[in-house]
Amino acid sequence: MNRILAPAVHRALLGAGLAAALAAPPGALAAGYPDKPVTLVVPYPPGGATDTLARIVARGMGPRLGQPMVVENKGGAGTAIGAGAVAQSAPDGYTLLISSNTTFTIGPGLKAHLPYDPLKSFESIGLLGTSPLVLLAHPSVAASSVKELVALAKAKPGKLSYASFGNGTTSHFAGEMFKVMAGVDITHVPYKGSAPAMQDLIGGQVQLSFDTNVAAIPMVQAGRVKAIALTSAGRSASMPGVPTVAEAGYPGYEMVPWITVVAPRGLPEAVRNTLSKALAGALADPAIRADLDKAGLDVAYQSGKAYDDKVAKELPLIRAYVHKAGLTAD
Repeated sequence: MNRILAPAVHRALLGAGLAAALAAPPGALAAGYPDKPVTLVVPYPPGGATDTLARIVARGMGPRLGQPMVVENKGGAGTAIGAGAVAQSAPDGYTLLISSNTTFTIGPGLKAHLPYDPLKSFESIGLLGTSPLVLLAHPSVAASSVKELVALAKAKPGKLSYASFGNGTTSHFAGEMFKVMAGVDITHVPYKGSAPAMQDLIGGQVQLSFDTNVAAIPMVQAGRVKAIALTSAGRSASMPGVPTVAEAGYPGYEMVPWITVVAPRGLPEAVRNTLSKALAGALADPAIRADLDKAGLDVAYQSGKAYDDKVAKELPLIRAYVHKAGLTAD
Protein backbone atom coordinates (compact mmCIF):
# COMPACT_ATOMS: atom_id res chain seq x y z
CA MET A 1 0.00 0.00 0.00
CA ASN A 2 1.25 3.44 -0.80
CA ARG A 3 1.65 5.87 2.06
CA ILE A 4 -1.69 7.51 2.67
CA LEU A 5 -0.28 10.66 4.23
CA ALA A 6 1.96 13.35 2.86
CA PRO A 7 5.57 13.04 4.12
CA ALA A 8 6.49 14.89 7.31
CA VAL A 9 7.20 18.58 6.89
CA HIS A 10 10.90 19.20 6.19
CA ARG A 11 12.77 21.37 8.68
CA ALA A 12 14.16 23.27 5.72
CA LEU A 13 10.77 24.95 5.34
CA LEU A 14 11.00 26.44 8.80
CA GLY A 15 13.30 29.31 7.92
CA ALA A 16 11.39 30.38 4.82
CA GLY A 17 8.00 30.09 6.51
CA LEU A 18 9.02 32.07 9.56
CA ALA A 19 10.74 34.73 7.49
CA ALA A 20 7.60 35.31 5.43
CA ALA A 21 5.37 35.50 8.47
CA LEU A 22 7.68 37.79 10.44
CA ALA A 23 8.01 40.13 7.47
CA ALA A 24 4.37 41.25 7.74
CA PRO A 25 4.34 45.08 7.68
CA PRO A 26 3.37 46.92 10.88
CA GLY A 27 0.29 48.28 9.14
CA ALA A 28 -1.06 44.75 8.83
CA LEU A 29 -1.62 44.55 12.58
CA ALA A 30 -5.23 44.84 13.75
CA ALA A 31 -5.94 48.16 15.46
CA GLY A 32 -7.02 47.41 19.01
CA TYR A 33 -6.71 43.64 18.68
CA PRO A 34 -6.45 41.91 21.01
CA ASP A 35 -7.88 43.90 23.92
CA LYS A 36 -8.71 40.87 26.08
CA PRO A 37 -7.36 37.33 26.65
CA VAL A 38 -7.35 34.88 23.73
CA THR A 39 -8.62 31.34 24.35
CA LEU A 40 -6.75 28.38 22.88
CA VAL A 41 -9.04 25.34 22.93
CA VAL A 42 -7.50 21.87 23.32
CA PRO A 43 -10.01 19.20 22.22
CA TYR A 44 -8.62 16.70 24.76
CA PRO A 45 -8.60 16.43 28.56
CA PRO A 46 -5.65 17.94 30.45
CA GLY A 47 -2.34 16.11 30.62
CA GLY A 48 -2.05 14.73 27.10
CA ALA A 49 0.37 15.52 24.30
CA THR A 50 -1.73 18.23 22.62
CA ASP A 51 -2.36 19.86 25.99
CA THR A 52 1.40 19.93 26.66
CA LEU A 53 2.13 21.55 23.30
CA ALA A 54 -0.74 24.02 23.70
CA ARG A 55 0.62 25.37 26.98
CA ILE A 56 4.06 25.91 25.48
CA VAL A 57 2.56 27.65 22.42
CA ALA A 58 0.31 29.80 24.61
CA ARG A 59 3.32 30.84 26.70
CA GLY A 60 5.08 31.94 23.52
CA MET A 61 2.17 33.70 21.83
CA GLY A 62 0.70 35.56 24.80
CA PRO A 63 3.50 38.12 25.26
CA ARG A 64 3.64 38.72 21.51
CA LEU A 65 -0.09 39.44 21.46
CA GLY A 66 0.12 41.64 24.55
CA GLN A 67 -2.65 39.62 26.20
CA PRO A 68 -2.77 36.34 28.10
CA MET A 69 -3.52 33.24 26.06
CA VAL A 70 -5.75 30.95 28.11
CA VAL A 71 -5.73 27.19 27.44
CA GLU A 72 -9.18 25.62 27.72
CA ASN A 73 -9.69 21.84 27.55
CA LYS A 74 -12.85 20.62 25.79
CA GLY A 75 -12.35 16.89 25.28
CA GLY A 76 -14.66 14.22 23.95
CA ALA A 77 -15.99 12.54 20.80
CA GLY A 78 -12.57 12.15 19.23
CA THR A 79 -11.96 15.95 19.37
CA ALA A 80 -15.35 16.75 17.78
CA ILE A 81 -16.74 18.51 20.88
CA GLY A 82 -13.90 21.01 21.14
CA ALA A 83 -13.58 21.46 17.39
CA GLY A 84 -17.32 21.96 17.01
CA ALA A 85 -17.35 24.60 19.75
CA VAL A 86 -14.59 26.57 18.03
CA ALA A 87 -16.24 26.21 14.61
CA GLN A 88 -19.39 27.81 16.05
CA SER A 89 -17.49 30.66 17.74
CA ALA A 90 -17.32 34.18 16.36
CA PRO A 91 -14.46 34.65 13.85
CA ASP A 92 -12.98 37.50 15.86
CA GLY A 93 -9.63 36.00 16.84
CA TYR A 94 -10.50 35.40 20.49
CA THR A 95 -11.20 31.67 20.19
CA LEU A 96 -8.63 29.37 18.57
CA LEU A 97 -8.16 25.61 18.33
CA ILE A 98 -4.96 23.60 18.47
CA SER A 99 -5.21 20.05 17.19
CA SER A 100 -3.84 17.49 14.76
CA ASN A 101 -5.04 15.66 11.67
CA THR A 102 -7.19 13.64 14.08
CA THR A 103 -9.58 16.60 13.85
CA PHE A 104 -9.01 17.70 10.28
CA THR A 105 -8.65 14.52 8.19
CA ILE A 106 -8.91 11.35 10.29
CA GLY A 107 -12.20 12.19 12.00
CA PRO A 108 -13.86 13.49 8.81
CA GLY A 109 -12.54 10.43 6.97
CA LEU A 110 -14.06 8.01 9.48
CA LYS A 111 -17.25 9.81 10.47
CA ALA A 112 -20.09 10.85 8.21
CA HIS A 113 -21.49 13.50 10.55
CA LEU A 114 -19.44 16.05 12.46
CA PRO A 115 -20.32 19.48 13.90
CA TYR A 116 -17.75 21.11 11.60
CA ASP A 117 -16.23 20.91 8.13
CA PRO A 118 -12.40 20.91 8.11
CA LEU A 119 -12.19 23.33 5.16
CA LYS A 120 -15.38 25.38 5.46
CA SER A 121 -15.30 25.86 9.24
CA PHE A 122 -11.63 26.71 9.86
CA GLU A 123 -8.72 28.73 8.58
CA SER A 124 -5.21 28.07 9.80
CA ILE A 125 -3.06 30.46 11.75
CA GLY A 126 -0.12 28.20 10.96
CA LEU A 127 1.14 24.63 10.99
CA LEU A 128 3.52 23.96 13.88
CA GLY A 129 5.13 20.70 12.79
CA THR A 130 4.77 16.96 13.32
CA SER A 131 4.93 14.45 16.16
CA PRO A 132 5.18 10.74 15.33
CA LEU A 133 3.16 8.16 17.20
CA VAL A 134 4.81 5.29 19.03
CA LEU A 135 3.59 1.72 19.35
CA LEU A 136 4.04 1.08 23.06
CA ALA A 137 3.78 -2.05 25.20
CA HIS A 138 3.48 -2.78 28.90
CA PRO A 139 6.77 -4.22 30.22
CA SER A 140 5.04 -7.55 30.88
CA VAL A 141 4.29 -8.09 27.17
CA ALA A 142 6.54 -10.86 25.84
CA ALA A 143 7.57 -8.90 22.75
CA SER A 144 10.12 -6.16 22.20
CA SER A 145 9.94 -5.85 18.41
CA VAL A 146 7.27 -5.65 15.75
CA LYS A 147 8.13 -9.17 14.57
CA GLU A 148 7.76 -10.60 18.07
CA LEU A 149 4.55 -8.66 18.68
CA VAL A 150 2.95 -9.87 15.46
CA ALA A 151 3.89 -13.46 16.31
CA LEU A 152 2.41 -13.07 19.80
CA ALA A 153 -0.80 -11.51 18.45
CA LYS A 154 -1.23 -14.30 15.90
CA ALA A 155 -0.69 -16.90 18.60
CA LYS A 156 -3.34 -15.25 20.77
CA PRO A 157 -5.96 -13.76 18.43
CA GLY A 158 -8.24 -11.30 20.17
CA LYS A 159 -6.39 -11.59 23.49
CA LEU A 160 -4.25 -8.45 23.19
CA SER A 161 -5.74 -4.96 23.37
CA TYR A 162 -4.44 -1.57 22.33
CA ALA A 163 -5.42 1.80 23.75
CA SER A 164 -6.04 4.88 21.64
CA PHE A 165 -6.80 8.41 22.76
CA GLY A 166 -10.27 8.21 21.23
CA ASN A 167 -12.42 6.87 18.41
CA GLY A 168 -11.61 8.54 15.12
CA THR A 169 -8.19 9.80 16.22
CA THR A 170 -4.77 9.32 14.63
CA SER A 171 -4.03 6.87 17.42
CA HIS A 172 -7.09 4.78 16.52
CA PHE A 173 -6.32 4.96 12.81
CA ALA A 174 -2.68 3.94 13.39
CA GLY A 175 -3.84 0.88 15.32
CA GLU A 176 -6.34 -0.18 12.69
CA MET A 177 -3.78 0.28 9.92
CA PHE A 178 -1.37 -1.91 11.86
CA LYS A 179 -3.99 -4.62 12.31
CA VAL A 180 -4.83 -4.63 8.60
CA MET A 181 -1.25 -4.61 7.35
CA ALA A 182 0.06 -7.14 9.89
CA GLY A 183 -3.02 -9.36 9.67
CA VAL A 184 -3.54 -9.52 13.43
CA ASP A 185 -6.61 -9.47 15.68
CA ILE A 186 -6.05 -6.92 18.47
CA THR A 187 -8.92 -5.32 20.36
CA HIS A 188 -9.26 -1.54 20.24
CA VAL A 189 -9.97 0.23 23.56
CA PRO A 190 -10.71 3.95 23.08
CA TYR A 191 -10.06 6.49 25.84
CA LYS A 192 -10.98 10.12 26.29
CA GLY A 193 -7.48 11.42 25.73
CA SER A 194 -3.85 10.39 25.88
CA ALA A 195 -3.42 10.74 29.66
CA PRO A 196 -6.02 8.13 30.72
CA ALA A 197 -4.86 5.78 27.94
CA MET A 198 -1.27 6.02 29.19
CA GLN A 199 -2.39 5.53 32.78
CA ASP A 200 -4.12 2.24 31.94
CA LEU A 201 -1.18 1.07 29.81
CA ILE A 202 1.16 1.69 32.74
CA GLY A 203 -1.28 -0.11 35.03
CA GLY A 204 -1.52 -3.11 32.70
CA GLN A 205 -5.24 -2.76 32.00
CA VAL A 206 -4.29 -2.77 28.30
CA GLN A 207 -1.19 -4.36 26.82
CA LEU A 208 -0.47 -1.94 23.97
CA SER A 209 -1.14 1.61 22.86
CA PHE A 210 -0.44 4.02 20.05
CA ASP A 211 0.47 7.38 21.55
CA THR A 212 2.48 10.45 20.62
CA ASN A 213 6.19 10.60 21.35
CA VAL A 214 5.37 13.70 23.43
CA ALA A 215 3.54 11.45 25.90
CA ALA A 216 5.72 8.37 25.36
CA ILE A 217 9.25 9.70 25.86
CA PRO A 218 9.15 10.32 29.64
CA MET A 219 7.35 7.02 30.29
CA VAL A 220 9.83 5.06 28.16
CA GLN A 221 12.77 6.77 29.85
CA ALA A 222 11.31 5.90 33.25
CA GLY A 223 10.95 2.26 32.21
CA ARG A 224 7.20 2.26 32.79
CA VAL A 225 6.43 1.26 29.18
CA LYS A 226 8.55 0.06 26.28
CA ALA A 227 8.69 1.45 22.77
CA ILE A 228 8.19 -1.11 20.01
CA ALA A 229 8.14 1.06 16.87
CA LEU A 230 7.44 4.51 15.44
CA THR A 231 4.61 5.20 13.00
CA SER A 232 6.63 7.67 10.91
CA ALA A 233 8.33 6.89 7.60
CA GLY A 234 11.78 7.50 9.11
CA ARG A 235 13.29 7.43 12.56
CA SER A 236 12.86 10.35 14.92
CA ALA A 237 15.70 12.37 16.43
CA SER A 238 13.80 12.30 19.72
CA MET A 239 13.84 8.46 19.80
CA PRO A 240 16.73 7.48 17.51
CA GLY A 241 16.99 3.92 18.77
CA VAL A 242 13.39 3.04 17.99
CA PRO A 243 12.73 1.53 14.53
CA THR A 244 9.69 2.33 12.41
CA VAL A 245 6.85 -0.07 11.64
CA ALA A 246 7.77 0.37 7.96
CA GLU A 247 11.38 -0.73 8.40
CA ALA A 248 10.27 -3.59 10.64
CA GLY A 249 8.65 -5.29 7.68
CA TYR A 250 5.62 -3.23 6.65
CA PRO A 251 6.78 -0.74 3.99
CA GLY A 252 4.24 1.96 3.29
CA TYR A 253 2.98 2.11 6.86
CA GLU A 254 2.89 5.74 8.01
CA MET A 255 0.67 7.72 10.35
CA VAL A 256 2.18 11.00 11.52
CA PRO A 257 0.11 13.60 13.37
CA TRP A 258 0.69 17.17 12.22
CA ILE A 259 -0.22 19.98 14.59
CA THR A 260 -1.87 23.25 13.65
CA VAL A 261 -3.57 26.26 15.23
CA VAL A 262 -6.82 27.27 13.51
CA ALA A 263 -9.56 29.84 13.96
CA PRO A 264 -13.18 29.95 12.81
CA ARG A 265 -13.16 30.81 9.11
CA GLY A 266 -13.88 34.45 8.35
CA LEU A 267 -11.22 36.25 10.41
CA PRO A 268 -10.50 39.84 9.46
CA GLU A 269 -7.21 39.85 7.56
CA ALA A 270 -5.52 42.12 10.08
CA VAL A 271 -6.48 39.80 12.95
CA ARG A 272 -5.22 36.76 11.07
CA ASN A 273 -1.93 38.52 10.33
CA THR A 274 -1.52 39.47 13.99
CA LEU A 275 -2.09 35.88 15.14
CA SER A 276 0.15 34.40 12.46
CA LYS A 277 2.96 36.78 13.35
CA ALA A 278 2.62 35.93 17.05
CA LEU A 279 2.72 32.18 16.31
CA ALA A 280 5.68 32.50 13.97
CA GLY A 281 7.51 34.61 16.52
CA ALA A 282 6.83 32.10 19.28
CA LEU A 283 8.16 29.21 17.19
CA ALA A 284 11.27 31.23 16.34
CA ASP A 285 11.96 31.93 20.04
CA PRO A 286 14.89 29.68 21.08
CA ALA A 287 13.39 28.95 24.53
CA ILE A 288 9.96 28.03 23.16
CA ARG A 289 11.51 26.04 20.33
CA ALA A 290 13.68 24.12 22.81
CA ASP A 291 10.66 23.26 24.95
CA LEU A 292 8.70 22.06 21.90
CA ASP A 293 11.67 19.99 20.74
CA LYS A 294 12.02 18.50 24.22
CA ALA A 295 8.31 17.66 24.19
CA GLY A 296 8.82 15.70 20.96
CA LEU A 297 7.46 18.10 18.33
CA ASP A 298 9.43 18.32 15.09
CA VAL A 299 8.94 22.07 14.66
CA ALA A 300 8.46 23.22 11.07
CA TYR A 301 6.31 26.33 10.71
CA GLN A 302 4.17 26.71 7.59
CA SER A 303 1.74 29.47 6.68
CA GLY A 304 -2.02 29.10 6.78
CA LYS A 305 -2.44 28.07 3.14
CA ALA A 306 -0.45 24.91 3.83
CA TYR A 307 -3.35 23.73 6.02
CA ASP A 308 -5.88 23.97 3.17
CA ASP A 309 -3.49 22.13 0.86
CA LYS A 310 -2.86 19.37 3.41
CA VAL A 311 -6.54 18.76 4.13
CA ALA A 312 -7.52 18.84 0.44
CA LYS A 313 -4.85 16.25 -0.38
CA GLU A 314 -5.09 14.03 2.70
CA LEU A 315 -8.83 13.74 3.29
CA PRO A 316 -9.70 11.89 0.04
CA LEU A 317 -6.85 9.44 0.69
CA ILE A 318 -8.06 8.78 4.22
CA ARG A 319 -11.61 8.19 3.01
CA ALA A 320 -10.37 5.81 0.33
CA TYR A 321 -8.40 3.79 2.89
CA VAL A 322 -11.35 3.73 5.31
CA HIS A 323 -13.60 2.38 2.55
CA LYS A 324 -11.06 -0.19 1.41
CA ALA A 325 -10.30 -1.48 4.90
CA GLY A 326 -13.87 -1.23 6.19
CA LEU A 327 -12.82 0.85 9.19
CA THR A 328 -15.27 2.49 11.52
CA ALA A 329 -15.06 5.00 14.38
CA ASP A 330 -17.77 3.19 16.34
